[in-house]
Parts: sequence; C-alpha cells; structure tokens
Amino acid sequence: MAQSHPMILARGAPVLSLIPRLIPGLIACAAVTAAALAVQALELRLFGRGWIDAIVLAILIGAAVRSVWTPPAALRPGIEFSARTLLEIAVVLLGASVSAATVMAIGPGLLAGTALIVAAAIGVSYGLGRLLRLPRRMAVLIACGNAICGNSAIAAVAPVIDADAEDVSAAIAFTAVLGVVVVLALPLLGVALGMSGVQYGVLAGLTVYAVPQVLAATMPVGAVATQAGTLIKLVRVLMLGPVCLGLALAVALRRRAAPDAATGEPARRTIPLRHLVPWFVIGFLLMMAARSLELIPVPALPVMAQLATALTVISMAALGLSTDARAVARSGLRIAAVVTLSLLALIAVALGLIYLLALA
Repeated sequence: MAQSHPMILARGAPVLSLIPRLIPGLIACAAVTAAALAVQALELRLFGRGWIDAIVLAILIGAAVRSVWTPPAALRPGIEFSARTLLEIAVVLLGASVSAATVMAIGPGLLAGTALIVAAAIGVSYGLGRLLRLPRRMAVLIACGNAICGNSAIAAVAPVIDADAEDVSAAIAFTAVLGVVVVLALPLLGVALGMSGVQYGVLAGLTVYAVPQVLAATMPVGAVATQAGTLIKLVRVLMLGPVCLGLALAVALRRRAAPDAATGEPARRTIPLRHLVPWFVIGFLLMMAARSLELIPVPALPVMAQLATALTVISMAALGLSTDARAVARSGLRIAAVVTLSLLALIAVALGLIYLLALA
C-alpha cells in the first residue's frame, strides 16, 4: 500500500501546474526502466528466456544507481510520484483481471486465515519488539508495518499513536530495504519448495509488504500467482482500517486515564479517511466488480493488463532509486533484528496456513 503523493493533494495547487516538476524524475525512472528492458532483451538473446524479469531488474538497477548517486531535489517529485501514484494506478488496473468468481474460489477458510495471520503477526512482532527493549510506540509501528503493508501502514499508524518522527523514520528505513529483499528472494523460496502458482501467490500475498510489490514478486511466476497474491494482500490491506480504529480506541482510553495537563480534558484525534480506506483499494474493488458484471469490453482486458505491467516496471525503477541500503546501518541493530525476526515468523506461519489448508 502507498499513500497519495503530497504534492497532488496540496491545497490550491492545480494538478496541471505540477506536471513540469514531475518530468525530471519521470525521465530518470524511464531511463532505469529502459535499462531493465534492455537487460531482459539481452537475456532472451543469450539464453532464450528471461531468467530475471524486467520488474525485478528495474529494482536492482535502480538500487544500484541509488547506492552510488543520490537523486537531486529536482528529481524527487517525479520519482516519488512514480513509486506511489503510478503503483496505485497499476493496482487499480489489475482489478480488471480479477472476477468475483476468483474471490469465491479462494474460499472462506483462506480469507479467515488471512485475517487471523494479520492479528497473530501483530502480536508476535510487538512481543519481539518489547522483548528486545524497543519503545512501545516503535514496537507498534514495526508490528503494523510487518503484518499489514510496510511503510504505508507505519505512516498511517504513526499519527494514531503519536509516534515520534525519529521512530517513524527508523522503522521505515529498514522496512523499505527489507521489502526489496523480500521481493527478490521470495521467488527463489517458491521454486525451492516447488510451490504451485496459487500456493506461491498466497505466500506472497501474506508476506510481501506493499500491494504493488506483490506484483513484482508474483508477475514473473504467472497470472495465477499474481491474482491470488493480490487478493490475499488486499485482505491484509483492508485490515488497516480495523487496526487503526482499535489503536485509536486504545490511545483514547489511555488519554482518559491521563488527561491533558492544561485543559484537564483528553486530547482528541480524528483519523483521516484516506488512512482507513486507501483509494486504490476502492478502485481495485470497483474494477473487479466491473469485470464480474462484464462491464469492461473483452478486447480492453489485455491492454489494461499490459498497461498495469508497464506502470509496475516504472514504479519498481522508482522504488529502487528511492532505496538507500545504507539506511539499514542507521536504523539500529535492535530494529533490524525485530523486523527480520518478525518477517521470518510471518513467512513460517504463512507456509503453515498454506499446507494446513492443502492449497493446490
């Protein structure tokens, strides 16, 4: 999951006036995308097949560039727009490839299991954080990011629990890097375990941090894996609403016990609707409904799928350009340990659910 680009939501700022500021960063992302496509074409020429998909190559090339060169301020708006908004648009378009019949095929057991895994992951991750003596708010941030949707969950939960900027930055720094590692490593695990498309898609949906990153992790495996992974991931994303509401209630109860020193009244906080229901989740569901009701012309379906793939490659290039591996060192060993152990626990539980339900 990703939040909307702050520039687009700026008050009184016409969208068209922002386009010139986006162009330099878009060009940088396009250059990385072109390099990824060139390497993929070279793979096909030399080996007869693409061993590493363009989506993954875009991340690797972007991250390699970012490790030796920091994009100047003029490029950042376009890179952030590509990494967030274009990813969100790709997810919306992907909804056209999924019908209600596909959702029903997943079954109530897997849907209920997904919700239970999210709850269990939050509890385990929070417990690990407190065990390693992380502050309470930091432990909550990491737990929600690990269980739901990575950086965006951290950003959404932070204002609810009054997290410090330093805590948010540290939690996001490691999660961003680890998210890329998961996207690159998970397909190898799927191959090693001999997983089917459905099994691998469920594993990716249950473990990969961000919705668009699920596309990067599953598209090289096939359409079945992508559809299953996206559906499961969206169930995780939709858990953000109840989690935020639950945390808001917990914070309110704590404030009631400790009223504000100046007014004697508990402080009040409203949760923005965009934190509870991301627009691209609604868009995905609307697209899925349109597909189920046969409102989308059949010839348009492959075009929309190709556009979703193209936008995803560009977005992965932007993600690579935004990922600074050196941030891991600055985030601290305890945070790194908690995030890594929490992710490993999540993968183990996800595999257990897959084999418990005997998914084919």
